[in-house]
Amino acid sequence: MDAPAPAAIADGLPPALRRWAFASIVISVFLSVMDASVANVALPTIADDFHATATQSVAIVGAYQLIIVVLLLPLAALGEIIGHRRVYLGGLVVFTAASLLCVLSPNLACLTAARVLQGAGAAGVMAINTALLRYIFPAASLGRAIGLNSLVVALGSTMGPSFAGLVLSVAGWQWLFVVNLPLGLIGIAMGSRTLPQTDLARRRFDWISALLTGAALAALLVTLQRLNEALPLAERLGLPALGLALLAGALARQWTQPAPLLPIDLFRRPIFALTAATAVCSFTAQMLAFVSLPFTFERADGFSAFVTGFLIVPWPLAVALTTTIAGRLADRYPAAILSTFGLATLGIGLLLLALLPPHPAWPDVAWRMAVCGVGFGFFQPPNNRTLMQAAPRPRSGAASGVLGSARLFGQTMGAAFAALALAKAGGNAGNFSLYTAAAFAITGATLSICRIKQSSAFL
Repeated sequence: MDAPAPAAIADGLPPALRRWAFASIVISVFLSVMDASVANVALPTIADDFHATATQSVAIVGAYQLIIVVLLLPLAALGEIIGHRRVYLGGLVVFTAASLLCVLSPNLACLTAARVLQGAGAAGVMAINTALLRYIFPAASLGRAIGLNSLVVALGSTMGPSFAGLVLSVAGWQWLFVVNLPLGLIGIAMGSRTLPQTDLARRRFDWISALLTGAALAALLVTLQRLNEALPLAERLGLPALGLALLAGALARQWTQPAPLLPIDLFRRPIFALTAATAVCSFTAQMLAFVSLPFTFERADGFSAFVTGFLIVPWPLAVALTTTIAGRLADRYPAAILSTFGLATLGIGLLLLALLPPHPAWPDVAWRMAVCGVGFGFFQPPNNRTLMQAAPRPRSGAASGVLGSARLFGQTMGAAFAALALAKAGGNAGNFSLYTAAAFAITGATLSICRIKQSSAFL
């Protein structure tokens, strides 16, 4: 079966093809997101297996995340030139092959190299998946599709640690990557038959801009990751200075280009810039809470690790229950209203958690976590839909790349601020992190409501 051409999918694929194409995206997105977290749980086991230190083993996590950040925008731009379908399927093939290399790795160096390759494949999937939704689904149901996609991301990120713990209790760490092989092959088979061809841009790929942009983002990401480390002053200031200098070079090179790799043209649109900034605020708030809350529950409130695991569940469960509802509503009502409500609810939930008395009962914690999850679930699909609709369809790849970058940078910022609070604030770290997270959520809500006059154009 030949892939449908762009002219044949002016408003989405036929329903039968649509289901299979979306199933391929569900598989690949779930695997790429889940693999970002499963290795965290397996680090002690991997370190013991290879007789490595904990610090050395952390490289297999950092390498995966770093290569994704470096390649997201370049691969999104490449998708606009050679077709989103090619980049997406190529990424899934690389991801699946790299998973096999992870299974067969004889030492830590080989495993780290395989994870770099796996991250490159995941970047191809993450950079393109949301752009493809605009070709798979009709415009009238794009919000619903993005809501379902957000649900897959939420399930992948939250199920990763639980899945890893279950596998490691009965088998070796290699089996964490074995599961990628059959699912990856199924995703490739379905996607190659059903994913549509997309509009192609008539321009060359700008390798210099790709190198400048990727290096700049990598330097800034590593700066955030090392925020809590005691570094010499020259090293502490040198890396961010290098990142900003590279970013300035990338901006200077691309400033007058009609479709730059670093999508300056899209950021000139106020609604796009506000929506991207709102996304960064939301993911920063979420990760601040996710990193700090387990320490608060166990060390300050006296819950066991077992109970703490269950106390986290209401948040992602509420996200899962509300994203599909929010996605449907996003096709009918302004995203500014829905997203603002979601972030305001998230901010209220975080404040309620911060104001908990010492040693609270678990139901008091659980319903507050659910409030946070409802807020985050209501925020994501309308905001993501607005970001994609704010870009012309030929620039869907760039918008999808920005969406992935906003998520990764927000999560990195949240984790860095939480680590800083844990190191500097002592016993008050939990409350400090929650108040800071609430501030980010309220800031995001403020940015979101600023879009109210423009949102009607994207219904």
